[in-house]
Amino acid sequence: MEGHGYGDVKAVAEEVRRRLSPARFAHVEGVVQSAAELARRWGVSEDKAVLAAWLHDVAKELPPEALLRLADEFGIIFDDEMKHMPQLWHAPVGADLARRDFRVTDEDVLSAIRYHTTGRAGMSALEAIVFLADLIEPGRTFPGVEELRRLSREDLNAALLAAYDGLIRYVLDQGGLLHSATTAARNDLLLRQS
Repeated sequence: MEGHGYGDVKAVAEEVRRRLSPARFAHVEGVVQSAAELARRWGVSEDKAVLAAWLHDVAKELPPEALLRLADEFGIIFDDEMKHMPQLWHAPVGADLARRDFRVTDEDVLSAIRYHTTGRAGMSALEAIVFLADLIEPGRTFPGVEELRRLSREDLNAALLAAYDGLIRYVLDQGGLLHSATTAARNDLLLRQS
């Protein structure tokens, strides 16, 4: 597999399995499957999509103290929003773990890991695929997921917009903080379509 020096994808998968609970690993397997399908559909490197999918949640089950320690070690500075959203810390920390522990050097793969929770303005096709695959993997059962799966096969931008809308609605319904990267991503997408 190009873009990293860790070895083959089986070695990556086994190390990820070692780091995650069986339930989380099952989710990751679903994301890998969905990312591979979307990459084939949209002409994006399947190798890169699969690698990013295997690693997207590599830091997900680390406790907040460990995530903070690693963020400090990697020089990650959380903005004021992110400081209050520990459920998102695994994404930027995971990208740096992918670089350090799995020797991933491909910046698009690392960005796909880093932004899989919030999205961002100007997402690459690979970033969009991993973001969507995380939401539509076969284990997901939330209302509207079937429509999101359909859109992901038919129109990547429409699927992204629907995903952002759903994510924003969910956070608002929960009374939670909404990261500005998500609203910026949604606005950017709408502005590029007009």
